[in-house]
Amino acid sequence: MISRRWLLRGAAATAAAATLPRPVLAQFSDAGRAAMAGAATAFLATLPDAARRRAVVAFADKERFNWHYVPRGREGLPFKAMPAPARAAAHELMKASLSEAGYAKAVNVTRLETVLRQSETFGLMRDPENYSITVFGAPDSPGPWGWRVEGHHLSLNFTLALGKPIAVTPAFFGANPAEVRSGPLKGLRTLGREQDLGRTLAQGMDATQRRRMIISAQSLGDIVSGPGREDSLAAPVGVPAGELTPRQRDLLMQLVDEYVRNMRPDVADEHLRKIRAAGVERIYFAWAGPIDPGHAHYYRVHGPTVLIEFDNTQNDANHIHSVWQTPGNAFGADILRAHYDRGHSHRRA
Repeated sequence: MISRRWLLRGAAATAAAATLPRPVLAQFSDAGRAAMAGAATAFLATLPDAARRRAVVAFADKERFNWHYVPRGREGLPFKAMPAPARAAAHELMKASLSEAGYAKAVNVTRLETVLRQSETFGLMRDPENYSITVFGAPDSPGPWGWRVEGHHLSLNFTLALGKPIAVTPAFFGANPAEVRSGPLKGLRTLGREQDLGRTLAQGMDATQRRRMIISAQSLGDIVSGPGREDSLAAPVGVPAGELTPRQRDLLMQLVDEYVRNMRPDVADEHLRKIRAAGVERIYFAWAGPIDPGHAHYYRVHGPTVLIEFDNTQNDANHIHSVWQTPGNAFGADILRAHYDRGHSHRRA
């Protein structure tokens, strides 16, 4: 049975942390881990045995890497199979892991399924409750664990190891339609800032910068670093931030912030610190396709510790795919390597 001891342990650890002269980043990591572990444990405690068996997968299982953003059958427990208390607890787990803005985006991604249900010939296949929660390992144990929420156009993957920063990539958000043009949700742009900031940055480039920035006259058609290809983009292309004006660099970092700050604030702060420490001037911005609105387009932000892709090609440029990756650290590869190298327990559920 899943116990509630982590909830008590997490609360005690958080209280103790407030009295200790520890570095700010350590406090952030501990708070984030305690919040996610407590929420995951509470979620599992609401489930009947059969549902819990569906929701929990061993941390070492290859399913942890089996992410995708297309409509398909998935492991884990879908919202539509959860009793009401579990649905509420699943949303609390999302809220514990995401910022207010990130949680709103995730909910809006699922709401767009109702738009597709009304607009598509085979729309009955669209289901806003066909999003699954999977817990990898045991959140109330000292070993590494993780969790995922996934369905059409949403895949958020979290990996946690004691004493290490929380890994939160791949983090995929999609939106179809990118802008809802009729019906009760008319005007909704789930990923509007991602699109507007990217285009504003691209349109502000001078002729010399554009020659470096534009990597293709046509959109690439989708993200490149998709499932199984997380590390496929080795070398940055485009125009480096070192060649941008201060205003352009500020826009570039606003764009990075828009993706990273989908996560809870303390976790986002840690990732942004690493991105800046690696050198903002080493981050490249690339664009594919026409810059003017209404045309299929793609952009990429790529630096030593960050990779962002955005594609708006399908459905007459009204269908977005976007992903945030951390090069070399998909699914927490780096933090787990460091965890095991230091001889910590790696007990699996």
